[in-house]
Amino acid sequence: MTFKDLVVAYLQYPAIIIYLGLAAVSIGAWFYQPASIGRSLLAIAVSVLLFPVVWYFLHRWVLHSQWMWKVPWLAGTWKRIHYDHHQDPNHLEVLFGSPANVVPTVALATIPVGYAIGGFGGAAAAFATGLIQTCVNEFFHCIQHLAYKPKNKWLSMIKQRHMEHHFHDENGNYGITNYWWDHLAGTYYAGASARKKSPTVFNLGYTDEIAEKYPKVRDLSGGITSTAEFRRRNKAG
Repeated sequence: MTFKDLVVAYLQYPAIIIYLGLAAVSIGAWFYQPASIGRSLLAIAVSVLLFPVVWYFLHRWVLHSQWMWKVPWLAGTWKRIHYDHHQDPNHLEVLFGSPANVVPTVALATIPVGYAIGGFGGAAAAFATGLIQTCVNEFFHCIQHLAYKPKNKWLSMIKQRHMEHHFHDENGNYGITNYWWDHLAGTYYAGASARKKSPTVFNLGYTDEIAEKYPKVRDLSGGITSTAEFRRRNKAG
């Protein structure tokens, strides 16, 4: 896959189109009722700084939680937003988060802070920033998962760290482009030799034994597997 192929595939994905469209609407809302330049820039800066913190928290303690599958009305959401992605890490259809989950999360993380800084205009600026950051994050996520081999050393490094998260030990390297919080929290590792391979790297701990007690994800998935067979199994079902 060439870089051009990657960009074309990325820009055609419905979730990205939705995020960019909502960002454009938010920018239009700022022009309709702007905050001062200073307050707008502050709202943007705070949103930029918050993004990796919120992502790390959600990725580690929500997406990799072992409580969502226990709640029937949350089990389907957990399956869609992360279990399916770890079952088949390079499957484009589940590579991106669902807009129904991502948009409210971005709104909750940015709009209140932006409003506190600059009222309506600050909220619009913060929300637009969060959506654009989401698009940027997902673009690098594509680089990490699709058949594109980056020449840049930094891109190669973040791709390797993320592949280790998916294929070696899921309990670390939670960042996408920013591993500062992994370093701070002690969850960063470099190379397969740094840790033993996790037996739950593909099922996130949702084993056959767990499924007997909490069957919702299993029922929705058509079975449990410890290897990346998500597409084949679901088509068969």
